[in-house]
Amino acid sequence: MNKLKQLALAAGFVLMTGAAAFAQDAVQGKKIFEGNCAACHSMDADVVGPALKDVHERRGDEWLHKFISNSQELIQSGDADAVAVYEKFKKMPMPAFEGSLSEDDINHVIAYIKEASAAAPAQAEETAATTTVKADTPAAPQDVAFMDLPPIVHFIYGLVGLIILLIVVVLVMLFRVIVPMMGDSLKDEEFQATFSGRVYALLSGDATVMTGKAKDEIHSNHDFDGIQEYDNDLPPWWKYMFYVTIVFAVGYMLHYHVFRTGALQAEEYEMEMQQAALIAAQNVEDPNAVTNYEVLTDAAALESGKSLYIQNCAACHGQAGEGTVGPNLTDEYWLHGGDVNDIFKTVKFGVPSKGMVPWQGKLTKDQMLEVSSYILSLQGTNPPNAKEAQGEKE
Repeated sequence: MNKLKQLALAAGFVLMTGAAAFAQDAVQGKKIFEGNCAACHSMDADVVGPALKDVHERRGDEWLHKFISNSQELIQSGDADAVAVYEKFKKMPMPAFEGSLSEDDINHVIAYIKEASAAAPAQAEETAATTTVKADTPAAPQDVAFMDLPPIVHFIYGLVGLIILLIVVVLVMLFRVIVPMMGDSLKDEEFQATFSGRVYALLSGDATVMTGKAKDEIHSNHDFDGIQEYDNDLPPWWKYMFYVTIVFAVGYMLHYHVFRTGALQAEEYEMEMQQAALIAAQNVEDPNAVTNYEVLTDAAALESGKSLYIQNCAACHGQAGEGTVGPNLTDEYWLHGGDVNDIFKTVKFGVPSKGMVPWQGKLTKDQMLEVSSYILSLQGTNPPNAKEAQGEKE
C-alpha cells in the first residue's frame, strides 16, 4: 500500500509539473509568436501565411520545428508539405528563425499553437452564440411593399391607370371612326406627304416613311463582276440622324473649342479628383484621404518606432531593414512611395495582394507614425545582405 501511495504521489507530481511546464511554455511561446509570427499568421484565417489552428496535428512537432527553423532548406529538400505551402502562398519565403530563435523558443511557439488551437473551438461556440443573439435582434426596417401602402396611394395609382386606358380607347375609336370617313382621300399624294398621312401609313403597315421608296432603277455603268447597284433612296431615319450629328458636331465644337464654355476631359478629371479628395478627407479610413504628417525626429519617438519595428516588422523586412520577405527599406527605391505620408498609409492599410498586412486596429495612429519615421531614419544605412532594390527611386 505504501508503495502504491508513493507511485500515485509521484505520478501526480509528474502530471502537475508537466502541466505547469506546458503552461509556462505556452505563455512564453505566445510572447515569441506575437513578436515574430503574428504579422504573417493567424490561428483561424490565412493571412500572409497559412492559418495555424491544429497544424501540429496535420504536420507533427518535428516538421514544424524544421519549417520554423529554415523553411527554405525544407523546401529544397523536396518535402511535399513544405513545397505545397510554398506554392499555395505565391512562393513567398518564410524567414529562417534558426539564427534568432533557440530550439527552446521554437518549442515554446509550438506549445502556444497547441494551446491556442485547443481554445479555438470554445471561441467558435461563443461567436456562434453571439451571432444567434444578433440574429434574434429585430432587423432594420426594409422598404415598404406596394400592398402595404396606404389605400389612398392605391386609389391614385388606379385612377392614373384608368385615365391612361381611357385615353388609349378614345384614340383608337377616333382612328376607327375618322379613317373610314376619309375614304379615298387617304391615298391622295398630298395627304400622304403630310405628317398625319405619314403617321397613318406607318400605323397601316406601310414603312416607306422609315425605309424610303424603292425605285428599282439600276445605275448606268455600275456593273462590277455582275453585281449591280440600285438607285434607291437612303432611309429617311438614317438621313435625319446624319443631319442631327452634323448639327451636334457644330454645337460641340463651338461649346468646347471655340467659346470654351464646357470643360474638356482633362479639366473634368481634375475637378472630379479635387471633389474626391475633399470627400476622402472627411473619412480617415479612406486610403485616398489626404494626410499631412511630418516626420518625427526626436529620439524618444524614433526609439519607440524602433521597438515597434523590431516587434512587428523585422520578421518580413529584417532586423536592420535589409529586406527578407518584404522589400529593402534602407535604399532610395520605394514600391508605394517614400514620403512619410505614403509609408504611413502603407503601414495602416497594408498591401494584401503582396502580403503586407494592414496594421490599423493593431497600432495607434501615433505608433504608425513613429514606425514610419523610424523607417525613414534607416535611409542610407547600407546593412549587410541587403535585398536588391525594388520600385522607383525617390
